[in-house]
Amino acid sequence: MAKWRGWQGPEHSFKAQKFRSFPRQKPVAKALLWAAGMGGLVPLALPVLALTESVGPQGIDARRLHTPPYNLTGEKIAIGQVEIGRPSQFGIDKVATENLPVSVRRVLLIDEAANPNEYVDGHAANVASVMISQDKLHTGVAPEALLYSGAVGPLGDTSAQPEECLAAQAVALENGGDVRAINFSFGEPLGRDPRPSPVLDGNALLTQCIDWSARVHDTLYVIAGNQGRGGIPIPTDNFNGINVAYSRQVNGEFNRIDSSNLGSEPTIAGRQGAPLETNVGPRRSISIVAPGNGIELIDPDGQLRTSSGSSFASPHVAGTIALMQQLVDRQFRAGAPNWPLAGRHPMVMKAVLLNSADKIKDSGDGLNLGMSRTLLDNAGQSWLESDAYQDPKIPLHKDLGTGHLNAYRAYQQLLPGAFGPAEAVPAIGWNMTELDSAAGATTVHDYAFKSPLQGGSFLSATLAWERVVELADANQNGLYDRGESFTDQGLNDLNLYLMPADSDDISQSVWSSVSEVDSVEHIFYQIPATGRYKLRVIAQQQVHNEPTQPYALAWWTVSAP
Repeated sequence: MAKWRGWQGPEHSFKAQKFRSFPRQKPVAKALLWAAGMGGLVPLALPVLALTESVGPQGIDARRLHTPPYNLTGEKIAIGQVEIGRPSQFGIDKVATENLPVSVRRVLLIDEAANPNEYVDGHAANVASVMISQDKLHTGVAPEALLYSGAVGPLGDTSAQPEECLAAQAVALENGGDVRAINFSFGEPLGRDPRPSPVLDGNALLTQCIDWSARVHDTLYVIAGNQGRGGIPIPTDNFNGINVAYSRQVNGEFNRIDSSNLGSEPTIAGRQGAPLETNVGPRRSISIVAPGNGIELIDPDGQLRTSSGSSFASPHVAGTIALMQQLVDRQFRAGAPNWPLAGRHPMVMKAVLLNSADKIKDSGDGLNLGMSRTLLDNAGQSWLESDAYQDPKIPLHKDLGTGHLNAYRAYQQLLPGAFGPAEAVPAIGWNMTELDSAAGATTVHDYAFKSPLQGGSFLSATLAWERVVELADANQNGLYDRGESFTDQGLNDLNLYLMPADSDDISQSVWSSVSEVDSVEHIFYQIPATGRYKLRVIAQQQVHNEPTQPYALAWWTVSAP
């Protein structure tokens, strides 16, 4: 049986088809925490850290957005989750009470309605509580979002990737096909993958399914991001989703990567003798970091528990997407300038969240883009000490991705709206458009800033696009069915350059992000001198035969006084 992400305590194990009662736990000054680790479970007596803290200013600062004048709670936004089990739902499951603070919209078993009292599980309920809890003291990130939860059911000795793909597709098709994000807090071991000598090359069936569904169903998959040894790394080798590592609190703030994380280049042994599980080639797995250590969670019966793991970091990201999607819908319906419906696209959400992540705390002068914390890796080093800061071919830090999720900064990144390459752009903004990818074309988009940029300030810019995966649709019904497969059409190579505004020669660029293997380019660079600059997006190499190459770009700069 595959492990759960987060490595929950024994009372959390998925042992039976029916919900198993577990010891009730009331909020107290101390709680028993099961520490995540690849060799076993270690009980530690630690202070309880309420979900309020991870959602509050110590964590992702989303609670601010719940209140006036923002009033962003995820209202009417559909999001999803896929797990082995599912949360409880009042009216279906005996354990669920009418006033349960975690109220899901619908529960599924693979691609059908769930049966009463079957496959109700604590882990799935805990993950759901991070996203949508309406408890006054333990409020989730998006308490009014509509959550659709799909259960795969108990796993046998063979790969369950077809069933997991069906469950993901079923969730994506809920709410009239308008589900904006889907959380995966579980995965498949490489040892269960049926391919001969399987590796993390993006071609496991579940990984291809997620990249296909992201593009076809316009939903952003958020994946608990552990790789390592003897773990559950599929589908962390996806291209079109967001992989999430988890942070812990130091001095009251979530600002350090948790040592139990197994990132792109794992240093923790895990199962001794097990092969190293990491992406093939130089492509890294971690996109962003969110709180995941010592999170207070809600069980299927409404009781509390405290636990740790990337399982509980990824739903912080999925919930934040619901808040941003509510903002997009509000601005579009109000007819706000520069607010196209394209703001809903998962590539926009990905670029906005990654670009607004915290790296280096601002001193108050705004030159560090108003960032609220300095995030440190296991070696105690920041993003500025990493190879990602120093090498244009490496867009992501091996453990930190682009930094720590900050929902309020994501709001600030998204709020100005969309600005295209045909006009001068403001200091903060985003865009969703496409390049001509016809064979032989050298297509360039320039985003020139309206105002000179301040010397000594930082510029952050993130470019996101999608791998093309096609369904080998044997019965031509437009849906994935058991026995069908996918074909990888490849990933076009886009590059991002920071250049003087009056230059057309990329050899004169100030800095660049030119990975040959990623679906993200990211620049975080200190402007050397006050002056006029632009960002240039180039379609460097075409791999698949699509006539255009859609992409999303987000930027954050500081204009000179």
